[in-house]
Formats: sequence, structure tokens, C-alpha cells
Amino acid sequence: MKAELTPDGTGFTLTRGAWSNTYPLADLDRWLEFYRRQPVDFPKSGQAYAESIAALESLAARLQTK
Repeated sequence: MKAELTPDGTGFTLTRGAWSNTYPLADLDRWLEFYRRQPVDFPKSGQAYAESIAALESLAARLQTK
């Protein structure tokens, strides 16, 4: 899973394999909260969301250092 800032800086794109979707940058915290909640709400998912969480946390950290 990759999370990258869009070229115009107004959004971010999540990519996993052939799947990708772009979201407004203002929604980054909301999506990070969503993905962090999934393993709690659905424990059988195991580590299925770990890559998504790591990618979003990495993007958020990079944005904070700018």
C-alpha cells in the first residue's frame, strides 16, 4: 500500500496493486482514523489493515515535517 500526495497538493492517492483511489487531503485524518478502527471493530481481519495504516501514518508524518 502506498499513500502519496497528489501533484497539486490538494489530495492523496492510496494505491495497492491495480487498485487506487484519490481523496481530498482534508480527509487524511478521517481516513487514518477509519483504518485504525477496522482491526478493533473487526478483529478477524488480523493484520489486513496494517499496510494501509502504515502508509497513511507515513504520509501524515511527511506532511507535518514540511
